[in-house]
Amino acid sequence: MSLSLYDISIPVFLRTFQNLSEILKKGEAFADENGTPHSELLQARLISDMAPLTAQIQRVSDTAKFVAVRLGGIDNVPMEDNEETFADLHARIEKTVALLRALPSDAMEGKEEAEVVLKTRDSTTTFTGRDYLLQFAIPNFFFHVTTAYALLRHKGVPVGKMDYLGRRS
Repeated sequence: MSLSLYDISIPVFLRTFQNLSEILKKGEAFADENGTPHSELLQARLISDMAPLTAQIQRVSDTAKFVAVRLGGIDNVPMEDNEETFADLHARIEKTVALLRALPSDAMEGKEEAEVVLKTRDSTTTFTGRDYLLQFAIPNFFFHVTTAYALLRHKGVPVGKMDYLGRRS
C-alpha cells in the first residue's frame, strides 16, 4: 500500500499541533512560576529581524491550513494574525486542528501532479502537488515549529526533545 499525500501530512500536522500546544502550555506555566511577563515569551526573538513566537505559531497554522486548502480543496478559513496571548495561540491551534480534522482523508487523492501556485510579495512559484507538500509545506511547517520550540527553550522554558517529538501513547 502506498502512502497518500494526506497520510504524509495531515496526521503528522495533527500530532505536531498536539505537541506544540503542550510546549506552549509549558511556556505559560514557566512564565507564571517565575513571574515572567507572558509578553517576554510571546514576543521572543533570537535576533531582531526575525518574527516573534506569536508569528511562528501563525505560520505553522497557515502552512498546515493551506495544505488543506490547496491540495484538499476546502474553503479557506481566514485568520487575522492578531494573536497576542497564550490563550489566543491555543485558540488558533484549535481552529486549525478543527479545519484539518474536517478534511476527508480522500480529499487529496489524485493531487500529486496538480498545479499549486504559491504567490509571495516577491515571487510566484509553481509546484506539483507532491513537490509543494514535500519541498515547501512540510519543511516550512517544521521550520516554524522548531523556531517556536527554540524561542521558548532560549528563554529558559524546560522543554526537551521528547516534548518536541511527543511521547507515543
